[in-house]
Amino acid sequence: MVNIEFFALLLLLGSVVGIMAGLLGIGGGLIVVPALMFLLPMAGIDANIAMQMALATSLASIIVTSGSSAYNHFKLGNVDMFVVKWLMPGVVVGGFLGANVAEWVPSQYLPKVFGVIVLCLSIQMLFSIRGKTQRSMPSSSVTMTIGTGIGMVSSLAGIGGGSLSVPFLNRHGIEMRKAVGSSSVCGCFIALSGMLGFILHGYKAEVLPAYSLGYVYLPALVGITATSMVTTRFGARLASSMPTVRLKKIFALFLIFVAGTMLL
Repeated sequence: MVNIEFFALLLLLGSVVGIMAGLLGIGGGLIVVPALMFLLPMAGIDANIAMQMALATSLASIIVTSGSSAYNHFKLGNVDMFVVKWLMPGVVVGGFLGANVAEWVPSQYLPKVFGVIVLCLSIQMLFSIRGKTQRSMPSSSVTMTIGTGIGMVSSLAGIGGGSLSVPFLNRHGIEMRKAVGSSSVCGCFIALSGMLGFILHGYKAEVLPAYSLGYVYLPALVGITATSMVTTRFGARLASSMPTVRLKKIFALFLIFVAGTMLL
C-alpha cells in the first residue's frame, strides 16, 4: 500500500540521486538500493523479495536518471564518443548477465566483494590526484571485456556502474568531466539490460505486490524519477564548473564512504 509519507520520501530520495548523478556520473543505485531496502517494507513488500525489488527498481530509475544526466552532459560537451563506442557493448552484455547471476549468487557476499573493489578504486583515485602520468586507453577488445565486468558487477549491485567506470576512464587518460559524462551514457544502458533481466525473472516469483512489473515496483520508480530528472541538470552544471582536482576528491571520498558502508 502506497501512502503519502512513503511517496514523499521517494521524492526526496530522487532529488538527492539526481544531483549525485549529474555531479559524479553515477546512476544513484549506491543510494537507492539501501534506501529502498528501508522504505519498501513501508509499502508492505515481502522481505523475501525486498532485495530483488530494490535492485530492479534501482536499475529502472537509473535508466531515467542516467539518461537525463547523459543528455545534460552531452549538451555541455562532456561525453567522449570514442569511449562510449567501445565500452558500451561490454556493459550491455554484462548488465544482462548480472541480472541472471543474481538468481544464484548469495546476496550476503556481494556487498563485501563490491566494497573492497570500491575501496581500492577510491584509494587509487586519491593517489592519482597529484599524478602527472596517465595510462592510455586499452585496445577495443580489452575495453569491451572490462565493460562486461563493469556491467555484471553493476547489475548485481543495482547500480549504474559510475563507481567503477569513472575511475577506470580517468585512470586511462579521460579527463574527469568527460569520464563522468561518458559514464552516465554507459550507466543508462547497463541499467536497461539489467532491468530487463530482473523483469523476466520477476515473473517467475510466486508472490508480487500490486503495481509491479516483474521485480520493478512502479510507485517507487515514479517517485524517484519524478524529481531526479529535474535535479540532474544542476549536478551536471556543477560538475562542469568545478575544478577537476576538487571533483576527483569528492568522488574518491564518496567511494570511501560507500565502501565503508558495504564492508561494515
